[in-house]
Amino acid sequence: MGVCLSCCGNSAEEANLMPSPEERRQQQLDAAEKRRQENESRGIKNPENLRRQQQKALEQERREREADRQGQGQPTLKWQTT
Repeated sequence: MGVCLSCCGNSAEEANLMPSPEERRQQQLDAAEKRRQENESRGIKNPENLRRQQQKALEQERREREADRQGQGQPTLKWQTT
């Protein structure tokens, strides 16, 4: 009966089925990276479009900070009443 023999010791076939610890770590790292990427793109139809929008928003914020710094917080538009 094969069931009894399998518990008596490790066979050569079982030893070959298990990847080395280094291979296993690499597989786990790859799987974790894949899960991270899938979670980032969940619910997003066009990830490239989202990336462009984020970059545009960051650039706009940077420009606003630069304008505030140069103008010391004063508005650039001045109202004139006659």
